[in-house]
Amino acid sequence: MANQNHETGTKRRLVGSKLLSAVAAAALCAGAGAAIAATPKNALVMAWNIDAISTFDPAQVGEVVTNEILQNTCDTLVDFDSADERKVVPSFAERWDVSPDRKEITFHLRKGAKFPSGNPVTPEDVAWSMHRVVKLNFGNAATLTEYGFTKDNVEQTIVAGGDTLTLKLDKPYPTTLVLQAIAANRVSMVMDKKTLLANEQGSDLGNKYLATRTACVGPYKLTRWNAGESIVLEANDGYWGKAPALKRILIRHVAEPGTQRLLLSQGDVDVARDLTPEDLKDLEGSKDVSIIKVLRPQLFYWGFNVADGPFSKEKVRLAMRYLIDYEGLGKTVMTYLGVPRASFAQLGAVGALDEKEGQPFKLDLDKAKQLLTEAGYPNGFEASVLFGTLPHANPIAQSIQQNAAKVGVKLSLERMANAQLFSKVRGREYQSAMLAWQTGVPDAHGNASRLVFNPDNRLEAKQTQYPSWRAAYQDLELNKQIDAALLEPDAAKRDALYASIQKDVMAKGPMAFMFQMNSVVGVRKDLKSWTWNGFRTYYERTSK
Repeated sequence: MANQNHETGTKRRLVGSKLLSAVAAAALCAGAGAAIAATPKNALVMAWNIDAISTFDPAQVGEVVTNEILQNTCDTLVDFDSADERKVVPSFAERWDVSPDRKEITFHLRKGAKFPSGNPVTPEDVAWSMHRVVKLNFGNAATLTEYGFTKDNVEQTIVAGGDTLTLKLDKPYPTTLVLQAIAANRVSMVMDKKTLLANEQGSDLGNKYLATRTACVGPYKLTRWNAGESIVLEANDGYWGKAPALKRILIRHVAEPGTQRLLLSQGDVDVARDLTPEDLKDLEGSKDVSIIKVLRPQLFYWGFNVADGPFSKEKVRLAMRYLIDYEGLGKTVMTYLGVPRASFAQLGAVGALDEKEGQPFKLDLDKAKQLLTEAGYPNGFEASVLFGTLPHANPIAQSIQQNAAKVGVKLSLERMANAQLFSKVRGREYQSAMLAWQTGVPDAHGNASRLVFNPDNRLEAKQTQYPSWRAAYQDLELNKQIDAALLEPDAAKRDALYASIQKDVMAKGPMAFMFQMNSVVGVRKDLKSWTWNGFRTYYERTSK
């Protein structure tokens, strides 16, 4: 695809551009005549690769794209402070109280709010929304079960009363972490119980209904999703909070970064989300476009299925880390897009190793060869690498493939749609794969609890929201250390425990972490107040 005839590709992109303008105008400007280059004044039009979307159920969603959409349509109990992501601020909960033993948090909820359906929002809706996450037992149930909530106790430990909601914890977890991990997470999104039960199929608690729509309270509501084409959000007129400045959000599925760049340059979209370093470099001097980036808690990694074969050997996994040209890729493919990072704890997180200690590896073919020989593979081996449509995935995979060949390791590369990649990895149907993982909290526990901790490694356990489980990796000693670090009240001792865990995982873990990603966008300069941090993008704050 990259080598196709330039003229043909350009013509195709121009046609796509005209089509997008026409669709945007038709969808967002009722009664408009011909297509126009400028986007509507009352709408944000965005180009983004959204092929990973498969559901809008907060109990099931695991993809970054869908999570961002839900964050702008479904309120959580608290929210991340846009100016300081380590802090939380009120959202659907106006305030909260914490018991002296830190085992109860009581949230005082907004009064008088209504769902888009017109149904009033009650504390029972809030409690039921969290109960259903645990009862459905999709991947996101782990966000609650790891803090002691179970199918058997959830109705007694997440309790509505008056205008409040109380979380009753089994242990004195750090309060700030609970607020970040649960109250600011999609598992606390306030769902319309009456609507979901009215559309229940079997005992699915509205799961199939939410496959194509939302039913929650938030600044926007989902009004249309055409899979592989577009999403339209409209401002929720009955919203309890401040009304969004822009009435509509149109997200167009545009897979090719080059097409996104063209649409942005022409003014057919306000924001482009998947631009390459080359695109970003070329746009830096534009009088019409600004490049905005923020370091986010997302790690791009090469994961290994350790169930059998070469990747079951610790020294083989360690050898793979020495095939990665962190420095070279960081200066080329990953310019703008991310920074080298080999630790599972992202920069900026409580307990994370610093930039130097968290990146001890470099390209070293001799070291890789030595480790392979010690592992029993002096002549290398053959393995496959799956990866998706992220623009940096292919060049990184090719670079590693070339380095691996020099030490006898033959890697076959297979690119696929993101939804297909996620399905294979979540089913353990792979040898190795390159993909991204983003935590929901600015604390080392966020990634330690998913990328390292594995509560049940049995295939039938289907712990799909644990990348450690997807890799068939379980280290019971590390599980114990992670539990200890979580509850350690002394901050210095807690940091030391996480430092030890990070170093162990870099030596023997099931994933070679490569880069911590930036969120980078190209934004037309007539779009004002694009607001985000590593954990949230705030559509309602944009204006024109």
